[in-house]
Amino acid sequence: MKEFIFGSLGLQEQRLTYVQELRNGIKHLNRLEPMAPGPGDKPLLTVTVGQDTAVRTVVCKILEPEPTAVELTCRQIDWNTLSWSYYQTWQAALPAFPAGTLVRYIIEATPQDGGSPITPDDGRIFSYLVGDPSPPEWAAGAIIYQVFPDRFHPGDGQWNQTDNLDDIFGGTLRGIIQNLDYIADMGFNCIWLNPFFPDHTHHGYHATDYFAVNLRLGTAAEMYELVEKAHSLGIRLLLDFVANHWGSRHETFQAAQADRESEYYHWYNWIEWPHEYQTFFGVRDLPQINLDHRPAREHLLEAAVYWLTEFDFDGFRLDYALGPSMDFWTEFRAVVKAARPDAWIFGEVVETPLSQLRYWGRLDGNLDFVLQQAFRNTFAFEETTLREFDAFLNMHEAFFPQAYSRPSFLDNHDVNRFLWLVEGDKRRLKLAALCQFTLAGPPVVYYGTEVGLSQERDMVQDDRHIMAECRLPMLWGEDQDQELREYYRRLVNFRRQHPVLWNGRRQTVHLDQTTKTYAYTRTDDHETVTIALNLSHQPQTIETADHTFHLPPYGGDVHVS
Repeated sequence: MKEFIFGSLGLQEQRLTYVQELRNGIKHLNRLEPMAPGPGDKPLLTVTVGQDTAVRTVVCKILEPEPTAVELTCRQIDWNTLSWSYYQTWQAALPAFPAGTLVRYIIEATPQDGGSPITPDDGRIFSYLVGDPSPPEWAAGAIIYQVFPDRFHPGDGQWNQTDNLDDIFGGTLRGIIQNLDYIADMGFNCIWLNPFFPDHTHHGYHATDYFAVNLRLGTAAEMYELVEKAHSLGIRLLLDFVANHWGSRHETFQAAQADRESEYYHWYNWIEWPHEYQTFFGVRDLPQINLDHRPAREHLLEAAVYWLTEFDFDGFRLDYALGPSMDFWTEFRAVVKAARPDAWIFGEVVETPLSQLRYWGRLDGNLDFVLQQAFRNTFAFEETTLREFDAFLNMHEAFFPQAYSRPSFLDNHDVNRFLWLVEGDKRRLKLAALCQFTLAGPPVVYYGTEVGLSQERDMVQDDRHIMAECRLPMLWGEDQDQELREYYRRLVNFRRQHPVLWNGRRQTVHLDQTTKTYAYTRTDDHETVTIALNLSHQPQTIETADHTFHLPPYGGDVHVS
């Protein structure tokens, strides 16, 4: 079985190329210190210049709030062994601005030979919003249930009978409404709803209208009903929002492709009109939106505000947040927070932790893909030792600001289900879930994971990635694993009852590489929760300062004091 990691850095060769190119050319990469400047801060801006590009000057041109130029100084020269060349680091402190200021700037470098100025990072505009970058208070205590509309429940209808996982199975909004009590009874207080816009696919990511509900899923009235009932049960709603691209059947793309004089021509990035254009990972049915074009950007921003204000959604999970520019996300944040100050916005950035951190102050945080891989390597593949896992957690948690949202997950709609990876061994799923639910990041549970839903085939088949393999219909009634469901229900409610799990300090109190046992505490001024894990094939006993744990093979437990 090959593990499939969604994103552009899933393979070792891709990572090597990425690191090698990092110090070539001229790059800013949104490097500011602090990353999210507050009022009075004079952020330090960094640009690197590779040996392959000799420059005379590097200047930061502030466009807003008032045009001004800040010259950078070459601070040091370093060596990059991967590219076998030197690179320079240029820096400058930017002016301080009051809270609420949206600062926009570009970088320009003058070549040593006096040629035309070079704008790094593809000439992108960078920006930041001065102020508090913290997410809303409710986000830290969120426990998220991810619902895939077409595969959750058919409502008053029945599942369509098909063997093709790319077909429409018949899930509806009515089906979700009818089962909100199930979600609430499990203890979840937040739902991440995969896309529900008009679309011909089963997954909804080829949308054709960002202001409507797909009629095969339901009506706008049912969406109102869904949000209202969810809120009455104490459940918040997050909308899966794609700002980088949409389906080629979108009326603006159809108009632009048919007529070069169309007002929508500049909404897209044409390579050679009408048939060559920039896309999402080469998928021709997903044209990339030109968000530097003001009308296209305004359309996306208006759509985001529409769902927050007209339907009362509580925030967004932002698909492929790597695509749009930092300038777009800065403005997105400003517009969303103005419309709803307590909205929670986090992205899908399948990149390095350093790249993820650069979204701090633009987004509230990002899905924790690095932690997800650590979970799978430790609990599913057992390739990572407990000592390595513990060292990773210590550094990973220290790397990000405490307020930075890092929703955690074991699986989702783009990767093999965890239960499939462990060949149905529920003990290892439960052990990984126990660890997930006792770390700081808000946990996400992919629909069906809590009742034993797996898949029939691996997603990697003949070097092709068949995403739909992990999207079988939800199990209901007697098909559910009741013991696993009850375990998850207890786990969810235990987390809700103990805020120390997301607010407290984590400390390792036991680690035995030989017995494969591990324990850590979460502590605040009110209580201490001790979490003990046994990753061995044998029963093990763990002695901590305040409790003795007797654990079965691949078993875990908690103690509150």
